[in-house]
Amino acid sequence: MLSAFARAFKTPDLRKKLLFTLGIMVLFRLGAHVPVPGVNFKAVHTCVNESKNGLFGLVNLFSGGALLQLTIFALGIMPYITASIILQLLTVVIPRLEALKKEGQAGTTKITQYTRYLTIALAILQGTGIVATASNGALFSTCPVGNQVVPDTSVFRIATMVICMTAGTTVIMWLGELITDRGIGNGMSILIFTSIAAGFPGNLWTIKKLGKIAGGWFDFFAVIAVGIVVVVLVIFVEQAQRRIPVQYAKRMIGRRAFGGTSTYIPLKVNQAGVIPVIFASSLLYIPALVAQLTNSKAGWAVWIQNNFTKGDHPAYMISYFVLIVFFAFFYVAISFNPEEVADNMKKYGGFIPGIRAGRPTAEYLNYVLTRITWPGSLYLGLIALIPMIGLVALNASTTIPFGGTSILIIVGVGLETVKQIESQLQQRNYEGFLR
Repeated sequence: MLSAFARAFKTPDLRKKLLFTLGIMVLFRLGAHVPVPGVNFKAVHTCVNESKNGLFGLVNLFSGGALLQLTIFALGIMPYITASIILQLLTVVIPRLEALKKEGQAGTTKITQYTRYLTIALAILQGTGIVATASNGALFSTCPVGNQVVPDTSVFRIATMVICMTAGTTVIMWLGELITDRGIGNGMSILIFTSIAAGFPGNLWTIKKLGKIAGGWFDFFAVIAVGIVVVVLVIFVEQAQRRIPVQYAKRMIGRRAFGGTSTYIPLKVNQAGVIPVIFASSLLYIPALVAQLTNSKAGWAVWIQNNFTKGDHPAYMISYFVLIVFFAFFYVAISFNPEEVADNMKKYGGFIPGIRAGRPTAEYLNYVLTRITWPGSLYLGLIALIPMIGLVALNASTTIPFGGTSILIIVGVGLETVKQIESQLQQRNYEGFLR
């Protein structure tokens, strides 16, 4: 693989794309360390080192730790992810968006523009919530100087902080699109990959410092060993798919015959990707966020604070697992329409051997999809529970590397990027990465 990388860098245009992508990644990480105007950086640094609050863990993960440091890139790519998911869901229920999706490149460009607008709106909303939470001390509720993070709580100062965070999200969105157009791979995925990978060294060292066996080195290498096993498992499942054979009948147009080819429909075991994990995590944040912002001392609020703030409680784990399984089926149902696929096959003379075209084909596809979604959803739930089990087993903080969401994203983005480099190498008669 190292020799293949060397050959990739020897190709002028490919080397230019790789260096451009690396430059954007470095710029993105630099922006994650520039604090927002009006923030007491010393107080933030103290609270980040002392705080055990895992409430904003998912957003902090996708921002590479920038959220809890209140930098200009604090919101990270999360508003764009949320906007993309919302637009994808609305495409199913709004006929206008569904028509745009079927228009090809022009419709996709229009939907992308809507996604940008929604991203900015969500960034303003999320930025206001984060700044308000930080100004009243709720962001670092367990830190003695948590209420000193934002010394000036005037309207002008709060508005300035929100504008800076929103602008930071807009810049991140622009950087991601630059990578997509002029670099290697999907820009947004690369930036998420960068954010998550940036936290690995610090999280591993935290495990070592908190470990109690052999000076923490046992815990350190145990986590690495578990991480390698998880990576192998994720690669195996992410590559697994059920191939439905499709045969196209020959059609005579004039004196020429067209069709008569054989192909297949690839149905992945994990058809939903990491979306169910994000949905479940976001939904479970809502009760804890409401209890924290209201600062209520009622019985329900105390129960939520004790059971749903950190992921080491059985009630949280069970709820998390059930929601992931539910959203896996939900997302697959809205993203893959068996009836539409069956109609398109029938329209172009395609059929599944042994299955009649039309409704029987749709029922067969739905049957196969349901059967492979079960192991896929259970796999997602188990992978997502690994960091929570690690919290209990190692008695560690909430910064467990090799967690389910992070591994799923890193492996998925890594595989996709390697495939893109491989395809470009093959176009230049190189041997490539994959053998």
